[in-house]
Amino acid sequence: MKTVNHWIGGKTVEGTSGNYGPVTDPATGAVTTQVALASLEEVDAAVAAAKDAYATWGTSSLAARTAVLFRYRALLDARRDDIAALITAEHGKVHSDALGEVARGLEIVELACGITTQLKGELSTQVSSRVDVSSIRQSLGVVAGITPFNFPAMVPMWMFPLAIACGNTFVLKPSEKDPSAANLLAELAAEAGLPDGVLNVLHGDKVAVDGLLNHPDVAAVSFVGSTPIARYIHTTASANGKRVQALGGAKNHMLVLPDADLDAAADAAVSAAYGSAGERCMAISAVVAVGAVGDELVARIKERAEKIKIGPGNDPTSEMGPLITAAHRDKVASYVTGAAAQGADVVLDGTGYTVDGFEDGHWIGLSLLDHVSTDSDAYKDEIFGPVLCVLRAETYEEGVALMNASPFGNGTAIFTRDGGAARRFQLEIEAGMVGVNVPIPVPVGYHSFGGWKDSLFGDHHIYGNDGVHFYTRGKVVTTRWPDPAEAPAGVDLGFPRNH
Repeated sequence: MKTVNHWIGGKTVEGTSGNYGPVTDPATGAVTTQVALASLEEVDAAVAAAKDAYATWGTSSLAARTAVLFRYRALLDARRDDIAALITAEHGKVHSDALGEVARGLEIVELACGITTQLKGELSTQVSSRVDVSSIRQSLGVVAGITPFNFPAMVPMWMFPLAIACGNTFVLKPSEKDPSAANLLAELAAEAGLPDGVLNVLHGDKVAVDGLLNHPDVAAVSFVGSTPIARYIHTTASANGKRVQALGGAKNHMLVLPDADLDAAADAAVSAAYGSAGERCMAISAVVAVGAVGDELVARIKERAEKIKIGPGNDPTSEMGPLITAAHRDKVASYVTGAAAQGADVVLDGTGYTVDGFEDGHWIGLSLLDHVSTDSDAYKDEIFGPVLCVLRAETYEEGVALMNASPFGNGTAIFTRDGGAARRFQLEIEAGMVGVNVPIPVPVGYHSFGGWKDSLFGDHHIYGNDGVHFYTRGKVVTTRWPDPAEAPAGVDLGFPRNH
């Protein structure tokens, strides 16, 4: 069986812990690969390689760093199909979704290529007699990234390109469920000329995570995942004096006003709820229908959802693939089977779905739940699967109050033709990312991504300006130089004497 090993110090390093995790093809249910799970000694080795590399990378020129990143961007572009194929094989998402993931990751690599303008400092001259004050930003040292299974290429690329562009070195701990894409990203970085040890990939489970959180040579930790783990990451790393950005879970709402284009709203709800099989923190999982539009909106969503073709991710005709594991599939299904007992109308029931010839895959169909109560488990929990809840509100104010009562505040959207209503919504809604007639408001690379409330722990969002600030720290320098005309006697600098 193929083994995915670590990438440390610019080369593949076989695992020595003796512990391995299974990597499954979600479409077949078969274990195709095993991944080495790091021991604390292997955590130390990865951090040591990054620390050694920082001695030279941290003082390298911006020109040298960006030259590597430009070459890296070209290699990623040339190999995007290969990266997407690895994602499909281990995560299960359809190839088009996987290609989209790579494209979004490339945006941040492109941002990192232009890091020179982001790292410019500031200067104030003559703040006092012959005194100048300047502000500069410097790298942190060794930083770590802990990334989730749902975007095994994109989320790492949201982190390490900016981190290394800023002069840091990086230890990436990807999900052990789909680890191969991370290794290919590191191999291509080495091919682009990234020095050994600047980017390391350490595979593992909680042992590796805790090793990074507690390691004295790790200066900062970036994380994307569920809210309970994000809270743990933030608490543990912060207690160890580390800078932390920990992005947690979500329950993203879409408010549909009575004046909305219902066809556009239904199209948006289907793509945002069921794309990537709902396994994304920006999925719309709750639609709030205002006034009398609810019944018609649900009917249009149902009509579209029933036409979605589910199948293996490497089948070009498939529009949605399986879920990552059988256990996760069963958990998602439990919310649907329990919904009716908690007062919901089950309009579409995707449990029990199978694909001919792939009966052992981790399949689930699309589920649509109407008249969902805010007290139900299907509404309160982040399901992370293709389940869409529809709630009803009589007024705009009631809908916004319902949404703001959620403990999550990642992303949200409003569908309306009224500019005034949209303007009120973007100011009144308590979420970090807002879409106006845009169901998945993921910012472009030069704006930062991140939520509010239980969707973010830490002060910095990811990538964009916040990403640059997270991976650097500010320093202010105040200088005073004597006037050369006042040089001591016997020192001739070519200036006329004042006396």
